[in-house]
Amino acid sequence: MDQLPGVFPFTRGIQPTMYRGRLWTMRQYAGFGGAAESNQRYRYLLGRGVTGLSVAFDLPTQMGYDSDHELARGEVGRVGVAIDSLADMEELFAGIPLGSVSTSMTINATAIILLALYIAVARRQGVGQQALAGTIQNDILKEYVARGTYIYPPRASLRIVTDVFAYCDRALPNWNTISISGYHIREAGSTAVQEVAFTFANAIAYVEAAVGAGLDVDRLGQRLSFFFNAHNDFLEEVAKFRAARRLWATIMRDRFGAKNPRAQQLRFHTQTAGSTLTAQQPDNNIVRVAIQALAAVMGGTQSLHCNGRDEALALPTEESAAIALRTQQVIAWESGVVNTVDPFGGSYAIEELTDRIERDAQALIARIDALGGTLPAIESGFIQREIQDSAYRAQQRIDSGESVVVGVNRHVRLTLDEASARQADDAATIETMTIDPAMEARQVERVRQARATRDPAEWRAALEAVSAAARGADNLVPPIVRAVEAHATVGEISDAMRAVFGEHKEIDA
Repeated sequence: MDQLPGVFPFTRGIQPTMYRGRLWTMRQYAGFGGAAESNQRYRYLLGRGVTGLSVAFDLPTQMGYDSDHELARGEVGRVGVAIDSLADMEELFAGIPLGSVSTSMTINATAIILLALYIAVARRQGVGQQALAGTIQNDILKEYVARGTYIYPPRASLRIVTDVFAYCDRALPNWNTISISGYHIREAGSTAVQEVAFTFANAIAYVEAAVGAGLDVDRLGQRLSFFFNAHNDFLEEVAKFRAARRLWATIMRDRFGAKNPRAQQLRFHTQTAGSTLTAQQPDNNIVRVAIQALAAVMGGTQSLHCNGRDEALALPTEESAAIALRTQQVIAWESGVVNTVDPFGGSYAIEELTDRIERDAQALIARIDALGGTLPAIESGFIQREIQDSAYRAQQRIDSGESVVVGVNRHVRLTLDEASARQADDAATIETMTIDPAMEARQVERVRQARATRDPAEWRAALEAVSAAARGADNLVPPIVRAVEAHATVGEISDAMRAVFGEHKEIDA
């Protein structure tokens, strides 16, 4: 192996010195309840060494429903923070200077609206758009195959994504316009090869759409980022990240003609595998997360989030979040692995796995190309069926005991004494985080108050401008920024686009 780090095809890393020059960004994904509660958690994490924020939004926000919508009932603030209006977004980042922190927002169908809210909050803080740094996930295609938090049909959704690309190309030079996600594909049950192949198939569709809209591939390529899963098979995961870098560099150079090395580089965030966490013996999850995080680091990630030990039971407590962050810090400052670029480079096992994953992912992408590309593959259900079949086979292996899950199908007792074992294994003995039941009522009142105190004429005109842009070809971001500044809500802006684009109905895969 004679490839050098920092040189095409970047198998050994995108920087010549990798972590010897700069560590990865340590993020902790967080968000729950209302904006005030999440703001408190962000400030707690920043005070303990987090170097970038990562925002989780609740399901109503992800699906474009306000907190007082009937479909939001019981879900407000449950799996992320509830954001309905500019007032909520201001409170979420109160006391956090947006000009000096990098923010990642995990949001897709309503990504364009949350980006507009972030821009509006920055303006109110006196921070120019040129100074904003961060990432918006904005990866709607994986929602159709792995998660389900879509709103509009795929082709309309692609138009929204490319509008964000085009706007940020002009106005937000330090913003990553998309985080193309393999994470959720893996969480849905895919293999490592499928995670790489389906993620890159989606990425190819985004690049094709952007180039078709007139964007320059060498500029666009520098704004793309990716989001991968760090799973349990340590060597396979290290090889997966190396293979993914090499494959993406080749795709950008040979398929799209990208000449700038930075446009060929695969930059990615990694999160440890939530699907591997167990409610049984939850302290075992600390070990799983540490191994997965080490695989991400050995594989050359640019950013990392570690899951909490209690996430099979509830949202992580402050203590669990702190342990997860300390896991990254111990790897960074005590393990010594950061002192060597690509520590496993040249290992027979790693090099063979890297070659195999790249080869098999290429073959799967070729199958998608033969179907006419990513959109036809999604619309026909091909990708969905492939993931479902893999998930089914994986569960069969666990059920049969062929795949061992410690504490679940092997080594299920922690002590020899049966009474002590029952108590030790009882998930109810683990202190978990709970959401105040009164929080939803408070959030409903907040959104109603936001509607009651705005200028009706300004609000109506702003929403009509959003509808007009959706019907035509104008970029959607500027009218949506004006709409959030006129205190239109996330649900109202989503509904304005629903009326034009329609809603996607899931096919029977």
